[in-house]
Amino acid sequence: MLSKEKMAKINTLANKAKSKGLTAAEAKEQTKLRKEYLETFRQSMRSTIENTRMFDPEGNEVTPQKVKDIQNSKKLN
Repeated sequence: MLSKEKMAKINTLANKAKSKGLTAAEAKEQTKLRKEYLETFRQSMRSTIENTRMFDPEGNEVTPQKVKDIQNSKKLN
């Protein structure tokens, strides 16, 4: 997860972009911070999915084979 300072900066730049507009340097910084945020989010989501097992109402495991393969390769089971 991104630090509180970086998240605050993202929000500050977003609000400024809506109200006054951004300078070229600020727009570049905003793009960089957004990219970092998305990479962190995707990594977190991937980790969550890879560590999840799914079961149907009868208790049978129905985890997709692709996820099982990743779990086996990373020895997560």
